[in-house]
Amino acid sequence: MAEVLVVVEASSATGVKKVTLELLTHARTLGEPVAVVLGGPGAAAPLVDKLAEFGATKIYAAESAEIDGHLVAPKASVLAQLVRQAQPAAVLVAATQEGKEIAARLAVKLDNGLLTDAVAIAADGTATQVAFAGSTVVTSKVTKGLPLVALRPNSVTPTPAPASPQVEQVSVELAGSDTLAKVTERVAEQKGSRPELSEASVVVSGGRGVGNAENFALVEELADLLGGAVGASRAAVDSGYYPHQFQVGQTGKTVSPQLYLALGISGAIQHRAGMQTSKTIVAVNKDAEAPIFDLADFGVVGDLFKIVPQAAEEIRKRK
Repeated sequence: MAEVLVVVEASSATGVKKVTLELLTHARTLGEPVAVVLGGPGAAAPLVDKLAEFGATKIYAAESAEIDGHLVAPKASVLAQLVRQAQPAAVLVAATQEGKEIAARLAVKLDNGLLTDAVAIAADGTATQVAFAGSTVVTSKVTKGLPLVALRPNSVTPTPAPASPQVEQVSVELAGSDTLAKVTERVAEQKGSRPELSEASVVVSGGRGVGNAENFALVEELADLLGGAVGASRAAVDSGYYPHQFQVGQTGKTVSPQLYLALGISGAIQHRAGMQTSKTIVAVNKDAEAPIFDLADFGVVGDLFKIVPQAAEEIRKRK
């Protein structure tokens, strides 16, 4: 069975990211899932167990201070060398900011077609994409080269498939053009106890109906009681109620938690595109005609400033 290269996304704080486990799950439909770790010396070792748990049959470890000390260009060059050497059946990356840049650079280096923001991929390499904020479904296929696909996070539930991968070291040979942009400093983002938005199993989001930035404390309180992450609609972040990095929607993050609570969110198509695959959706809105109720599994018509404190109090009693 031909190899399917999966570019690993990971962090030193949390290890292998959920989106990588999704990619490994997708890869099984195309061939033999093989993980590619691109990082500094020793980057692969802490990731082996998790990658093995989700089906990686081999791990290519491209480890070099040159990769870690520069931006995306070295990763794309090493990956291009690996593709020429391994001749895989396909290459899958995450449709994240870095993943899409790696994919674009790789497509140019290989003179290869590229599909981005796919939500599924069939055994023949045909990708399913959603367009126009989820209102249209498109099937596409690379017509030049191998299937090179950037898959959207939270498009599939990752499922374990234990394997016993061998780690194979990959030589890192870079051109001068790969190291023109150098990382001079790294600043760790201050994180609280809440889970990362795109990987959380519970998300509580606030919209324009929250009213102002101070009132987002209600959203945060409910999220903390449920052990979830905080999200916001585009209207809320554009109004300055909450930081843009927490935006859920077509131009924000795509989430697919077990439970999604929409507080004061009307449910415009832009927002729905980023959360409509959530397993259970609960909406609270004083407008009984709000579009969010067409999508919600459970809806409460009423004032969120009365309903949310009552819900929070009930949750405290049950803890």
